[in-house]
Amino acid sequence: MRLLLFILISFSSCISLYAQQESEAETDKLTYSLQTPKATVTTFLTYLQEENFHPSVAAKTLHPAFVKNKDEEKLIVQLKQIIDGTGIMIDLEELPQDPNYTDTSSNKQRLVLSAIELPDVYLEKHQGKWYFSSRTIERIPEMHQSVYPFGTDKLMNILPKLGHQKFLGLHAWQHISILILIILCILIHKLLTFIFDRLIYQLLNKRGYKRVARDYIIPVARPFSLAIVVGLLIIFVPVLQLPIFVNYYLILLLNAMVPLFGTMVVYKLIDIIGEYMMKVAEKTESTMDDQIVPIVKRVLKIFVLIVGFLFILSKLRFDITALLAGISIGGLAFALAAQDTIKNFFGSLMILFDKPFQIGDWITAGDIDGTVEEVGFRSTRVRTFRNSLITVPNGKLADMSVDNHGLRQYRRFYTTITITYDTPTHLIEAFTEGLKRIVEEHPKTRKDFYNIYFNNMSAYSLDIMFYIFLEVPTWGEELEHKENILLSIMKLAKNLGIQFAFPTQTLHMENFPGQPSLSPKYDEKDAVQSKIKSTFQNSNSDKS
Repeated sequence: MRLLLFILISFSSCISLYAQQESEAETDKLTYSLQTPKATVTTFLTYLQEENFHPSVAAKTLHPAFVKNKDEEKLIVQLKQIIDGTGIMIDLEELPQDPNYTDTSSNKQRLVLSAIELPDVYLEKHQGKWYFSSRTIERIPEMHQSVYPFGTDKLMNILPKLGHQKFLGLHAWQHISILILIILCILIHKLLTFIFDRLIYQLLNKRGYKRVARDYIIPVARPFSLAIVVGLLIIFVPVLQLPIFVNYYLILLLNAMVPLFGTMVVYKLIDIIGEYMMKVAEKTESTMDDQIVPIVKRVLKIFVLIVGFLFILSKLRFDITALLAGISIGGLAFALAAQDTIKNFFGSLMILFDKPFQIGDWITAGDIDGTVEEVGFRSTRVRTFRNSLITVPNGKLADMSVDNHGLRQYRRFYTTITITYDTPTHLIEAFTEGLKRIVEEHPKTRKDFYNIYFNNMSAYSLDIMFYIFLEVPTWGEELEHKENILLSIMKLAKNLGIQFAFPTQTLHMENFPGQPSLSPKYDEKDAVQSKIKSTFQNSNSDKS
């Protein structure tokens, strides 16, 4: 029995050794070249095809001095899987055939296969032959893990064993895997949609946020769930090992869809942020915040669209560096051509952040006098007291001196009250005291500073200065309280029997025949001095 077992083992070993020798003999018959970059890449791709799979020959493109643990065949297969999984399509006709080819950007004998997607995968010349660089060999395991995350690379060893029959250019296991992946994506999309449509919507609805859920949350649900599905496809599509032509365009499309749906989600989320900012602005006293929020929303949306567009172009493998350089040059030319527009834009920023006025304020700036209605990106609209609307460029407004009447704590009210010359002095004193009491008792007047004095004797009247301040925020309230005070003054004058003066003329005839003269008779000097003395004595006694 032992002898029979020994014979079987020996026979099996002989067969394995014979098969290995046959394989090595067959490999030795295969030709390859490493003399030019094109020859090396051709060797690499040719001997890793399904119908011509010879990894030992393809591994000749790896420099033996940089391969550790004799795992060159595993590394070369992983490198091919990295290139296919990334969706890079190599055109052999465009590869250089010059043995002394030099890269103009690095000035080295080097050839990068894809500078955008795989900058670490490149060839270098060593001792007259072109090999994959030591950097490439070192980074193969890490890059393979990045292209096939979460252990999906193990599926590549299991799925091909399910069958080798081909139908429409694909193996049976590939058709089955595609069907399973499609069903899985549909189920995940339906599940996420259900979570958003039912659970989150109902939760927000119960808490009184029905409009937020309907207008903002639900519209985000579809692009968000689609972004999750696209991310799932990006992980599993490389495992399917589809033909490189199909893989190239499919992965290109999937990579572009991720920033597309991401942009859509962020764009919708800005509406939610704007809604929250508007709620906060409503709680502040400033009306300028209500104007800033829509402008900030527009700026954020424009920024998101621009960044999203650049990300999509990047995923479509456009060189956005050249595009950004072109935009910078074009932007400089545009800035020179649109200086006034840019000036107005920065003027609007100064107005929004410096806040020299807010919506509803009465302002005076040069010839402009009215109430601010709207502050936009380019201009500010002011409603005049003639009910016309003036549109002022923000750049011009930012350079002007703006008198903001809306920020006044007090509004001045100054007038002169004229009374007739026949008003006795004690009534004048009583009248001025009554005017002061009107100010003291009025709820909207400044009590710590006002001036009410009999201060002038004009051509036809005795003048009382009435100089006070009203503590009101708007012009309408100012007019209302002015009216109340003026009516109180008229009532006081009526109660005291005081007559308001108005311009009059008196025709005076000095003499009439048979009548005494109307010319006044003046006292002599001694009598005048006596009257002056008695006047001041009476005045001092009144004071004491």
